[in-house]
Amino acid sequence: MSLFVIATFLILAFLGMPLAFSLGVSALAGLWLADFDLLVLPPRLMNAVNSFPLMSIPLFMIAGELMLKGGIMDRLVDFANAFIGRVRGGLAQVTIISGAGLASVSGAAVADASALSSTLVPSLRKQYGLGFSTGIVAAAANLGPIIPPSGAMIVYAFMAGSSVSVGGMFMSGVIPGLILFATFMVLCWLIAWKRDYPLAGNPVTLSNILLELRRSFIIFLMPVIVIGGIVAGVFTPTEGAAIGVCYALFLGFFVTRKLRLADLTVVLLSAAKTSALVGAMIAFASTVTFLFTIDLLPMKLAALMQGITDSPFLFLCLIALMLLVVGMFLESNAAYIMLVPLFHPIALQYGIDPLHFGFLFVLNLVIGMLTPPVGVVLFVVCGITGVRMGELVRESWPFIAAMYAVLLLCMIFPSVVTWLPERLGY
Repeated sequence: MSLFVIATFLILAFLGMPLAFSLGVSALAGLWLADFDLLVLPPRLMNAVNSFPLMSIPLFMIAGELMLKGGIMDRLVDFANAFIGRVRGGLAQVTIISGAGLASVSGAAVADASALSSTLVPSLRKQYGLGFSTGIVAAAANLGPIIPPSGAMIVYAFMAGSSVSVGGMFMSGVIPGLILFATFMVLCWLIAWKRDYPLAGNPVTLSNILLELRRSFIIFLMPVIVIGGIVAGVFTPTEGAAIGVCYALFLGFFVTRKLRLADLTVVLLSAAKTSALVGAMIAFASTVTFLFTIDLLPMKLAALMQGITDSPFLFLCLIALMLLVVGMFLESNAAYIMLVPLFHPIALQYGIDPLHFGFLFVLNLVIGMLTPPVGVVLFVVCGITGVRMGELVRESWPFIAAMYAVLLLCMIFPSVVTWLPERLGY
């Protein structure tokens, strides 16, 4: 039955049916093959999405979109410029800093790619050409799901169940995110030095740094309040996301004064579309997972993996190879929803820390957003800037290699991921 369901899904997906509906039809096909009463489907779909924690996904999306509409990018670019100064690849490094700052308030690579492409690529292009400029933007946008708050980590925690908390997942990404951020900064300098790009930027002055710190303080206070409140247990992730929305509205209307009432319709509609898509996939995937459980697929997979190797590290390598292929062909949300319920319990049987495995899973699929043929960040950047896909991929490979290096570091040294969550009680 499991093979029949998987085959049905893959055939429909490759034929071009939307992934949510491919899951739904394959779930119906599995129920029919197992001779279940189809009336079990509606309540199962409803129970899957009738979840208070799941509300945090659209709320964080709304908060991030409101911050972007409210003119946060201008403040972030000015803030980054104040600290970089006149160095090789200075504007490229400003882009990476802006991407990291944007990640701390949006948590979504697609939204970050859209914002960075439309605001920074025109300036970047004058200094570096279109290829390298878009490669930098794609890499900076991919920090979004790694540095908290992260929509991907929320989906993972929801699908993994009670053994993983959203706050723990958020904290697991802090140290690897900072390492990746520093690696990207060094890469930008090395490439700019190798290609002899001209010096750019203004000299660093203490007065300018203090000015931009004062102007940007209220923006960076948002992730401190939201993530700090979640980690400290003051409020739940859903309540924290709602507070983030209120804070973003306050900033947009009363601080930057760039948010308009007309923008709310666009923001809410965008969040509704994405939330509906994710919700539909979660609902249908719950039925597919139910069928897999009846067919004992998780137990069979666990036995197969343990028959191949009893080493936790080799198991992580196998999962990384599998997700490398999956990330090339499957949209990341669909991958979380389909694969986490299968492989998360197996990782626990290997004695792997659930937060360690969760972060590695997320990072694997985040890298997939930069790899063709279904790298969603690549498509967003190409659509906005007009760069050819081949040129963008060629310029993105150094950053993809850096992400795999950080992935390998986190696999070999789990404490890079788990140290901070453990210190905070996760």
